[in-house]
Amino acid sequence: MSKESISKVYLILEKIEYIEQIVENNGGIVKSLEDSVTLRPAILMHLTAIAEQFNKLKKDHANDILSAFDDKDVKGMYDVRTYIAHEYEGVNLSIVEWIVRNGLPKFKKQCQEIINNATKEYK
Repeated sequence: MSKESISKVYLILEKIEYIEQIVENNGGIVKSLEDSVTLRPAILMHLTAIAEQFNKLKKDHANDILSAFDDKDVKGMYDVRTYIAHEYEGVNLSIVEWIVRNGLPKFKKQCQEIINNATKEYK
């Protein structure tokens, strides 16, 4: 695992934690997504950033890291990024809610495991 690839995993984790903070500070996922001025755009932007980091890992052929994630989950995240970018006004909020509620905790756990293993590797 290269340090550059690990830094991308740190960024994914950071964006997940930002989304968690938004949700926690504003009454939950649904309430946060209802705010079309500030909170929803912030969540969507962080989801886009997460997908971009996965795409960079793919372009860097960081298969050692990507193998820790389910291929379908990573593809789904990138598909959501594409949908957000091209159909912004028509984003299906129930899908976004599902990702925040179910997908991000899974990604977070996987990122933490990768970081823990990398930390051991570099000691």
